[in-house]
Amino acid sequence: MRDVKRWKYAALLALAVMAAGCSSTSKNELPPAELTKFDAEVSLKTQWSRSIGDGQGDLYNMLTPVVDGERLYAASADGRIMALDRNNGDVFWKVDTDLPISGAVGFGYGLVLVGTLRGDVIALDAESGEEKWRAKVTSEVLSAPAVNGDVVVIQTQDDRLIALDASTGNQRWIYENSPAVLTLRGTSTPILTSRLAIAGLSTGKIIAVDTQRGIPVWEQRVALPQGRSELERVVDIDGDLLLSGETLYVVTYQGKVAGLDVESGRILWQRDASSYVGLAQGFGSLYLSLANGTVESLDERSNTALWSNDALARRQLSAPQVFSSYVLVGDLEGYLHLLSQVDGHFVARERIDSDGLRARPLVVGDWIYAFGNSGKLVALTIR
Repeated sequence: MRDVKRWKYAALLALAVMAAGCSSTSKNELPPAELTKFDAEVSLKTQWSRSIGDGQGDLYNMLTPVVDGERLYAASADGRIMALDRNNGDVFWKVDTDLPISGAVGFGYGLVLVGTLRGDVIALDAESGEEKWRAKVTSEVLSAPAVNGDVVVIQTQDDRLIALDASTGNQRWIYENSPAVLTLRGTSTPILTSRLAIAGLSTGKIIAVDTQRGIPVWEQRVALPQGRSELERVVDIDGDLLLSGETLYVVTYQGKVAGLDVESGRILWQRDASSYVGLAQGFGSLYLSLANGTVESLDERSNTALWSNDALARRQLSAPQVFSSYVLVGDLEGYLHLLSQVDGHFVARERIDSDGLRARPLVVGDWIYAFGNSGKLVALTIR
């Protein structure tokens, strides 16, 4: 049994590397595309920069900062959690937990929330950084906890959904799922409404459960595993879900991108796609960072492809983000790319962190916040 578990864990890590598109010495694998020159239409100005611990650490973590008002909250894999002034980078408070943070940052209702590789969930007071409570869950927490003021919902690596009381950390309920035989290393962050907790699973399904009792409300399969080998049949939903009005958007690895009715789970439309980092929305369009490095735009109502840019092939792109009339993506060499929302051509490029830029860029008004893999957090504006 130990050998089986060890094999599964090794395969899981290998899949993470494969999905990330890491370069290989194999003659059969193409290297990341070389960056092409273009005439920049805008330029970026660094407003401030600060180091946040060791950033994403040595594992394939996806620790993304959050902003509330004038405060920015960030965490690093070596256990550091910080609250900064988003305008100048000044530190309001800093907490060193000395725990391997792997799910961060969750925020809401006065709480800053993180999860760890050891299955810890920690809630801090957003104003002071004081620890409010600490709870234990069933396995690794690889995405940010979600909170709606009443409960904190965590999706664990073993595909369980666990609800904790937002005030005390006591367990309210647990919803069991059977994970796929092989999975990518990661999970999407659950979406919480006043009534529903919605999560994407390693089996290519979306589930919605009642936030009060943990009872299933609906379940929908977005992607069907295909192929003979377990590698070919991986259809994880690792990229964060996107809720816009009554429509839930989701993309799977080696499967589909789809729009669902959030109340019933009914599929409104779907088309073939493969992504492990998620999608963004703006001006009536959806933007995807595909697993092969292509950035694609779709009409959010009809799923019609509007444009596609494949110049960043195999560059391990971050999830996209919308900024003004641009689409932002980071890459394995730490470049932040700005593409036009209209037709996908490049308008600007800035190198943030030579260790890479894996976390989705954060946008607040006219500001961009980019968190590099080494822990370099940079605030930028357009000149």
